[in-house]
Amino acid sequence: MPSTRILMVCLGNICRSPLAEGVLRSMLDKDFFEVDSAETAGYHIGQAPDNRSILVAKKYGIDISSLKGRIFTPEDFDKFDYIFVMDKSNYKDILSLAKSEKQREKVSFLLDTLDYPMEMKELPDPYYGSEKDFIFTYLEIKKACKEIARKLQL
Repeated sequence: MPSTRILMVCLGNICRSPLAEGVLRSMLDKDFFEVDSAETAGYHIGQAPDNRSILVAKKYGIDISSLKGRIFTPEDFDKFDYIFVMDKSNYKDILSLAKSEKQREKVSFLLDTLDYPMEMKELPDPYYGSEKDFIFTYLEIKKACKEIARKLQL
């Protein structure tokens, strides 16, 4: 059973968070780490990721086509050790469900793992953008996940 659990969260769980789930999952040993993703809005429960996210992930050798959207629940605070959000709206929505400081401390911004510690650096949602926006999102996620994986495997 995995000893460390990580959750990636965005608005609809079809663009950014499933990409982050797939990327980080590809960097960690599944025997020791569990990676999942969720949404705050409830728009896409049970749906596969956006086809553009699937295609960008596939372009870089990662298959996220079988992932299904789910909503973030208060129980996720107990299940996960780390909760990474993509933007301030997700952060606010999740913190509104936290019942303790310990739960709030689990939540951080994905991009704050890079050169932006504690800056609440947002990862733009590529949903209304082009393929170029999805590639940019993937590359930012990959950089952040590489740093997360490095820190978790020290």
